[in-house]
Amino acid sequence: MKASITFIRLKHPFHFFLLSWRAMKILRQLKTTNCLEVKTRGAWTRHYTMTLWNKEQDLINFSRSGAHLEAMKKSRQIAKEIRTISIDAEELPDWKEAKVLLEKARILKF
Repeated sequence: MKASITFIRLKHPFHFFLLSWRAMKILRQLKTTNCLEVKTRGAWTRHYTMTLWNKEQDLINFSRSGAHLEAMKKSRQIAKEIRTISIDAEELPDWKEAKVLLEKARILKF
């Protein structure tokens, strides 16, 4: 199984509203996929998401389509930094472990 862990640091706290709007659409999209589990957490300008998938291809198909793809194309508008990592896992890690894993993640800075 594959777990995806993502961190987004917003440019400004008010961008939370736009992030929430996009996240709502992404969560709707997730409900139509084979995603096994999703966890989200965030406050102020720091937000985290974890998803668990049976197959890596399902994760890739999700990330490259629909509301998620549209949000990624526009992420530069609201994000200062995005970190993402995919790991082999049977279950989602706890938040403390996820944050440590994100230190090794792919980083996009805007």
